[in-house]
Amino acid sequence: MVIAGGKPGASSHSARQRLLDGAIELFNQKGYAATTVREIVETAKVTKPVLYYYFRNKEGIYLELMRETFGKFERLLIISQEEEGSVKEKLLRFCDRSFSLFLEDIKTVRIMYAIYYGPHQGAPFFDFNVYHVKFQEAVRRFVDEGIQQGEFRRGNPEDMTWVIIGAINVAMEVELGHPEMEEMKLGREGLGRVLNLIFQGLGKGRKGPAGGRK
Repeated sequence: MVIAGGKPGASSHSARQRLLDGAIELFNQKGYAATTVREIVETAKVTKPVLYYYFRNKEGIYLELMRETFGKFERLLIISQEEEGSVKEKLLRFCDRSFSLFLEDIKTVRIMYAIYYGPHQGAPFFDFNVYHVKFQEAVRRFVDEGIQQGEFRRGNPEDMTWVIIGAINVAMEVELGHPEMEEMKLGREGLGRVLNLIFQGLGKGRKGPAGGRK
């Protein structure tokens, strides 16, 4: 265990994870600003020195939650660049894994949304926009590749990118905004069906070099 001024022992991982889990629950229930260090340590069943050892303060816990989730996303981006198969297959896998990560860390995502779209709550700065851009750029690369390989029609790649991202965003928004309404949720399977419909549309009637249709 960890004592004041001491170092982590056998139960250190458990204590650290309990602090993160407790903070997630409290940030979701009360908001970041209204959650206190005392409440976090009581929920995690540790002492304040344990929290200070691992995270220094509440801000440190918040930043670690953000870093962990976006670290998973960074690894997903690397994997997506090493994929094999058709562009549609690679893009579908990328979208599915992104949505799966969202579902896995949905409690942390709710905190992100509350901070990004709602009142600031005094949370330390975290650059969410850079990850929005990275996701958009990843989808755009697949779209560009699909056009080059002849899997997608020749058209405005920016518009194609937003159509795909829009489908994913709708699936995410339903999960976030209506968690109790199972009949409204797309889920991974439903999102896959919608994306396949989009890919069919993007792949039909490709224009030839002179503006005619192939």
